[in-house]
Amino acid sequence: MTITQLHYVLAVAEHKNFTRAAQKVFVTQPTLSMQIQKLEEELDVLIFDRGKKPIELTETGKKIVTQARNIVNESDRIQDIVDQQKGYIGGAFRLGIIPTVMPTLLPMFINNFIKKYPKVKLQIEELHTEAIIEKLKEGHLDAAIAATPLNIEGIKENALYYEPFVGYIPPSHRLHHEYKIDVKDLDIDDILLLQDGHCFKDGIINLCKTVKSSEAEHFRLQSGSFETLIKLSNEGLGMTLLPYLHTLDLFENDKSNLKMFKDPVPAREVSLIYNRSELKMQIIDAMRKVIASVVKGAIAFQNVEIISPTQQKNKKELQF
Repeated sequence: MTITQLHYVLAVAEHKNFTRAAQKVFVTQPTLSMQIQKLEEELDVLIFDRGKKPIELTETGKKIVTQARNIVNESDRIQDIVDQQKGYIGGAFRLGIIPTVMPTLLPMFINNFIKKYPKVKLQIEELHTEAIIEKLKEGHLDAAIAATPLNIEGIKENALYYEPFVGYIPPSHRLHHEYKIDVKDLDIDDILLLQDGHCFKDGIINLCKTVKSSEAEHFRLQSGSFETLIKLSNEGLGMTLLPYLHTLDLFENDKSNLKMFKDPVPAREVSLIYNRSELKMQIIDAMRKVIASVVKGAIAFQNVEIISPTQQKNKKELQF
């Protein structure tokens, strides 16, 4: 049994096709097939059911793939240990970022990071949290930036910053003339939300869970972008909530519709998350430091109440 054979098994398990898997690991399809067959003969078991289209793992194959992933990760740690000892920060690094963080945070730190660590070859994907967790567990991402706490087994979380929720309330709305708004004044039925899959939407729903909503729902819309929600809000179709960093780039006319919350300010925790195997920690630590340095000047709130994308609430004091 070889590490190379296990790499081939993982590629076929991911792509469910021998040809695509061979292309992924840069070998010919006959070479990949032969090596997997040799492994199956050595173990005296079938890993893949080749009679299914697409190819499926056998029940034993599923257990083998789980263990193969652990072995491959541990083998990668050898090079990782050497890199850390040498102080080398470089190589390919696959990063996932949730859609409600990508457009605001990425432009803030990407240039600084690239200039400081030119040997790191970043591969960045915009993904919803569910896809991020799956890819982290399967080893297809090295780290991700997502709203936390998630409390998922095998995934570590390193908080980057706490980002307050901000109300976007047009003049036609009942709360527009409030200096600061209170969570208890929110009505989930007149808040324009992001569509399903966005954890920021889940955070808003958790924020409003204890708030009584009106019995009559006159209008409900879910959109994929904050820009659309702002435009609809300006048309008098309701208010919306925005993450603080998103408000920094609004037009001046739109900024007049922003309302902060009374203390403790509801906020989301944004973290670097990664597999417990802690591969490429030198790059993860470097990224954390760069992000912390740029966000420090943009967010200076204290006494925030963390609204989880799951079900928890945690009061935290934010100190920079």
